[in-house]
Amino acid sequence: MTKKQRSKELIVMQQNMPTPITDSQKCPSCRIQAARPEQYNELVTLWESSVRASHDFLLQQDIDALRPLVRERYLPALCVHICCDATGSITGFMGTQGDRLEMLFVAPLQRGRGVGRALLRYAVQNLKVTSLDVNEQNAQACAFYQSMGFSVTGRSPLDGEGRPYPLLHMQLRQQATRPLVDL
Repeated sequence: MTKKQRSKELIVMQQNMPTPITDSQKCPSCRIQAARPEQYNELVTLWESSVRASHDFLLQQDIDALRPLVRERYLPALCVHICCDATGSITGFMGTQGDRLEMLFVAPLQRGRGVGRALLRYAVQNLKVTSLDVNEQNAQACAFYQSMGFSVTGRSPLDGEGRPYPLLHMQLRQQATRPLVDL
């Protein structure tokens, strides 16, 4: 699929998305809990759909190469939490290690509805997350993390797998800790 075709597909997906929850509304149906290993296959499926919706800079061969790494290496090595809706369906997940957010992915139809915000708040408040890396080419994610109180502290020209996808290193601003807790 070409980038032009991918862009058209994303526009159609965005037009069909449910109305986002506003900042003043909470995600009342979000229930965050630790993931179980038997849920990892479902998380990989969510990861892939999220990546296809938000990482249009990745090539198909990159996604194909990353898929087994996510399942076999990344998820088992991280502290993984899921966000479930009122029906118990997984709407997003994150992986942390120490004070670092290593991954955060939201189901495409749940983007803009408070799932990512709920997961990140949980990570900061309960898991004491203060740092993360984000793909520089993922402008929406960069803006999201900045709106949540993270600042860019550095940049790497390659991603964690040595691919030419630059990473921005981000750190939670000290004054941001309080607003994140109060939101």
